[in-house]
Formats: sequence, C-alpha cells, structure tokens
Amino acid sequence: MQDQSPWSKIPTWLDLPAFINGKAKFESLIAVILIMAQITSPLPLGGWESWSILPANAVLYSPETKLPRTGELALRRAIPANTNMKAIQASLEDISYLLRIPQRKPYGTMEGNVKKALKIAVDGKDSILASIPADLREKGSTIYASLIDGKGGLQDLLKYIKDQDPDKVSVGLASSLDTVAELELLQAPGLSFLLPEQYLNYPRLTGRAIVELAIEKGDGSSFTPESGGEPRKTATIQVVLDGYSAPLTTGNFAKLVTDGAYDGTKLSCINQAIISESGTDKNGYSVPLEIMPSGQFEPLYKTTLSVQDGELPVLPLSVYGAVAMAHSEASEEYSSPFQFFFYLYDKRNAGLGGISFDEGQFSVFGYTTAGREILPQIKSGDVIRSAKLVEGQDRLVLPNES
Repeated sequence: MQDQSPWSKIPTWLDLPAFINGKAKFESLIAVILIMAQITSPLPLGGWESWSILPANAVLYSPETKLPRTGELALRRAIPANTNMKAIQASLEDISYLLRIPQRKPYGTMEGNVKKALKIAVDGKDSILASIPADLREKGSTIYASLIDGKGGLQDLLKYIKDQDPDKVSVGLASSLDTVAELELLQAPGLSFLLPEQYLNYPRLTGRAIVELAIEKGDGSSFTPESGGEPRKTATIQVVLDGYSAPLTTGNFAKLVTDGAYDGTKLSCINQAIISESGTDKNGYSVPLEIMPSGQFEPLYKTTLSVQDGELPVLPLSVYGAVAMAHSEASEEYSSPFQFFFYLYDKRNAGLGGISFDEGQFSVFGYTTAGREILPQIKSGDVIRSAKLVEGQDRLVLPNES
C-alpha cells in the first residue's frame, strides 16, 4: 500500500535515520585517516573506490573549498554582471580572507587589492557604465562615483587599511562590496540566457525579489530578540530570491506567495532543516530540478551536480539560512510544487571542505538575509502567518492562463 503519511513527501535526506548521518561522518573520518596515511607513508589505495568520498577528491576539497559562506556573498557572486565589476568584486572579497588572519594582518596585501580594484574601476569606467541600460545610466554614474570616492567607497577603505584599523576595514569593505552589488544589479536587468522552449509557459522571475515571512509561534509563546527589546509573538524573516540562477523555481515560489498560498502554512523541524507542510492543494507547478553550476551561463534541469567531480552550484546549500525546494514525491528530477525548506547548515555535520553531504542535490533559490537569528527558535507547529512579495513584483513573469 502507498504510504499516505505526511512524512512521505519530505525529501529522503531530511528523515533518514541517524545511522545514515553517522555512516557519512564515518566515511569522512576514514578518508581523512587515509589521506594522513598517504602523506606519512604513501601506499596504493586500490579497492576503496566504493567509498562516497574518495581520498584524492578529499584532498582536492580540503581544507576549505571556495564556497560562499554567507547568503549575501552567494547572492553577490550570482549576479551576471560586467567582467570589470566581477574583477573588482573578487579583489575586494580576497580582503575578507586576509582579515581572518590573526595578530599580524597583511595590510600591505590588502592595500594592493584595493589599488587594483581602483585601477580596474577607473580604467574600465566606460565599459562599466556602458553595461548599464540607458534609462538607468544616470543612477549608475552616481553609484560609480560613490564607489570611487564616496563615503564608504574605495578611497575610504584605502585610508582605513593605511591606519591598520581592522574594525574600520571590515565596515569599509562591507560598504564597498554593497556598492559593487548595486552597480552589478543595474547591469543585470533580466536573464542573461534563454529558457528552454518547453519551460516558457512556467512562471519565472527575471532577476531578484524579496519575500517577507511573518512567523508565529504555534504554542502561543514568544520569540526572543537577539539583543534586548521585548519578546515578540510574531517574527519576520526576509528571503532574497535569485531568479538569475533559478528563474523557474523562484517564479513558482513568488507566484504562490502573491496568491497567498503560504499564509497559514505550518512548519516542521527535521534534522538540519525547517520544512513547510506539503500543500498538495495549493496549485503550484511541478518545476524541474533547477541548478546553476559555477562557471556556466544557464541552469541545468533535472540533473544533480557531482561535488566529487568538482561541480559546485552558484547557489550553494552549504550556507546557514539557504532556502530550497524539497523534491517531488514522484521523482527527484522535479522539485515539489509547494514544499520548501530553510537549511540550517552546520559545518560539524558537513563533509571535508565544509560541504553539505546534499550539496548540488536540491534547487536552492534564495537565502535568508534578515531574521536569521529567528531560525533556531522556530519549532515544529509554528506557522507562517503571512508571506508577502515586498520587492520584485515587476520581475515576475506569469504565463498566459489561456
């Protein structure tokens, strides 16, 4: 008989027994031991091909794979912008890694990075502004000037580095990167690729959108503020949807939000995820699994990525607060029409390089950018009181219902 329990629609990785997680950790441990053994006393490793994490690949992805570790960073890297802007962004992001070095920080290297970014920005001004649509170019020119010499721009960042003030460098860096993202978003007013013809009748999001979810405690208790303030009966979570990398998945989700389909939806906490109820009667689309691989210009459909073969997604699951669709109960080649989850990434339960064991297996379509402190307070039985599309309505393209 077919299992009709509510748990039958939950993706398999969310309700596997602890045994499976233990096995994955054990395999990772074995891989580490083998690597160390190879380093100290090289031996042939024949006969280990059946392990899920091969020693050679474990070395490749250890210690820290270059995956974005925050939603903000992942979203910034996902913008399909001018190559000069991407070079500026990469040069500045390197400073983030340099700031993590304890005690004596390499301020000279940081200064070189900012000067490199400034040179690219000045030399490539015409190319940068030409990549912005004509009707947005005046706004782009203002933001460009702010990046070069405005408050919180590159000149200020250079001064903070010369003063060797790590706190001010951190704040100035964040400000400069925010300005970079503003410019990049102006350069990307729509999708940079054509959707496959068979998916043109699906809802799609041609850029970014923001959804606000009001969460209410199911047992009548309150949410505790992160620092001071009064306990709240309802807490707000903000999610940025990335249509650049997952236009069909975000389009379906945004349409459901505008239809009010998630209002009153119950949440459940399972392992490292907060998952919505299945909502089989909510009339969503059975969207094909949609994943944009790093270095590619368009998403793959109905295809998972092989992390062990070096395939990594533009929107990684291995980020706390990542938002993804569950699998369809009929086939893992499709996402659920309605059911989504917040992923509570924990590096203690991840593989080598800090990669989730389920990386590249789900359609990640956005990240929690405000209210992350609320996520660990959510319990099974809590309710999405309301979900609203507060930005990006103009980028939501709906099919002709006829």
